[in-house]
Amino acid sequence: MSETNAANDETQFRRLWWHSRRGMLELDVLLLPFLEEAYRDLDPQDQARYQKLLSCEDSDMFEWFMQRSRPEDPDLQRMVDLILNRVQPD
Repeated sequence: MSETNAANDETQFRRLWWHSRRGMLELDVLLLPFLEEAYRDLDPQDQARYQKLLSCEDSDMFEWFMQRSRPEDPDLQRMVDLILNRVQPD
């Protein structure tokens, strides 16, 4: 990988880190470790799903992660499941 691509990847990762930091502790303790520990190993489709998740409202994400409701979008549900499975393995 060229230095330019590596720098671009790192810049993108930093942006995602800031977008993952929601200011709601319940979301921060799920999203930030997931980003730091798992995001880079995701396939590109799941990385895109994670980015899509970050565009959602905090209140919606809170409901999904507390398992009070489920996203209607199957892509978002897949990402919620991936994140929850990291902290609540069967």
